Amino acid sequence: MADIVEVSNWQVHLEPGQQFDPSELLADGSLARSWVKSLSSNSDRELFCDGEGEWISRGEFLKLTENAAFSLYSRGLRAGDRVILSANPSVNMVAYYVAALRLSLAVVPVNTSFTEAEFGYIVNSVLPSAAIIDSEKRASWVEMAWSEIEAGSGFVGPGSNLPPPTSGLAIFDPRDRIMNSGESEEIELDASSTETVALIAFTSGTTGRPKGAILTHGNLLACAKSLNLAWRWTSEDRLILGLPLFHIHGLGVGINGTLCAGSSAILLPKFEPALVDKSIEGLSPSMFFGVPTMYQKLLDANVAAKLARLRLVVSGSAPMSRELHRAIRQVSGVEVLERYGTTETLIDISNPYDGQRIPGTVGMPLPGVRVAISNSTNEIFIKGPTVFSGYLANAKATRNVFPLDDGWFSTGDLGSVDDHGYISIFGRSKDLIISGGFNVYPREVEEAFESHPLVSEVAVVGKPSEIWGEEVTAFIVGDEGLSSDELIDYVSNTLAKYKQPKSIIFVKSLPRNAMGKVLYNLLRDQLE
Repeated sequence: MADIVEVSNWQVHLEPGQQFDPSELLADGSLARSWVKSLSSNSDRELFCDGEGEWISRGEFLKLTENAAFSLYSRGLRAGDRVILSANPSVNMVAYYVAALRLSLAVVPVNTSFTEAEFGYIVNSVLPSAAIIDSEKRASWVEMAWSEIEAGSGFVGPGSNLPPPTSGLAIFDPRDRIMNSGESEEIELDASSTETVALIAFTSGTTGRPKGAILTHGNLLACAKSLNLAWRWTSEDRLILGLPLFHIHGLGVGINGTLCAGSSAILLPKFEPALVDKSIEGLSPSMFFGVPTMYQKLLDANVAAKLARLRLVVSGSAPMSRELHRAIRQVSGVEVLERYGTTETLIDISNPYDGQRIPGTVGMPLPGVRVAISNSTNEIFIKGPTVFSGYLANAKATRNVFPLDDGWFSTGDLGSVDDHGYISIFGRSKDLIISGGFNVYPREVEEAFESHPLVSEVAVVGKPSEIWGEEVTAFIVGDEGLSSDELIDYVSNTLAKYKQPKSIIFVKSLPRNAMGKVLYNLLRDQLE
């Protein structure tokens, strides 16, 4: 593994003559203190606009987080406790998130479309003491799973320093008003350091179950500050944020970046082209972040042309096709800025704000981030303050992604760098599928189908898609008479909607090598 070659051209993201020391990314000491620092200045200035068009100021929001923190604290939560966060975007939801981190709690974002089985897996993995959740059904799933946690459960390996769960599970509904505590008791806020656990974000692989990536205040702070710098993100900006806030893109970039920059954001309750249109027309935004699927929908709804009014339009979480990039440029004149990251390392590479943005590339390393590519395998490695500390309770998986023993993270993605320093991602060493910006690992989908009594073999691959990036496609060997509708209905209670195949292909057998392994590359070739 000694053949990696570093790509060290992050200076391209600086303004001419600008000086930068990577240590500046962590100068505020923790993500929470950086937020309080930015929110405390110009406290009357607008911060977040909710789904009803009402604004809350920085000072009002800061007070809201203090009240939310008291609510969490009064229910027995203390530093290191885990809190599940699964709710639709709202000011209250973000206030609880910020309050949790100000209390040095570890937030566990969970997809709102997960099934009961998927929630159960998360609960049993993280042993939460509380959940912030806006659905009675999902809340009941969390409570049921929590009630079945075995006494004495604890972590082994990464995360073992986190405390055991408290004696009861506290449920907070962000749809309820966050009341002024009216209490005189002072609680300690913003005591976290760069090493304090902030997020446990579940990621996917191609084997095994999802893993919880432990991200610290320092990881998140370094990422936000790096993006503030590279994207010229200042207090004057206003972001249209239509991304889900259970995902690193929406939470780790959209929310964290906004708060660190001292800027403002329009929190869309969900992504809809009409809501983006309304925001552009009436709220004077300057930025929009999305995934390729969103841009395709903006095109289809004849809203994409209005992106011309924004100074920065960013796409990530899945590759954007050259055709879609070109179509956005043709109708709006906007060159979408593409970037690259992983759950474990946040955002690492970006096309430049000033300078050429090349479709099909993800650009150059961001300030403070080190990127290297293996000469022999073309695998991409990441090193720097954004790199996570390990997978929760999974020392083996952690060792596997740090094969060099010197801090270089193995992304599993394959790439190359051109003569101008632009990095392109052309494949994955693992068979991870990214559909609509969300990670889908084939083995989980295969296991769901394999439990059907009339299914004998399953292989799941990604099919290239202009709309979704990739579509989940299942090759199935089974009894005659099986139908696609029947099989989709069968897995609907165990797989979130985005994990369910968009197409099922019935075959007599799966191609295998002499060792009996399925040749996934041959299946993908059939789809192209």
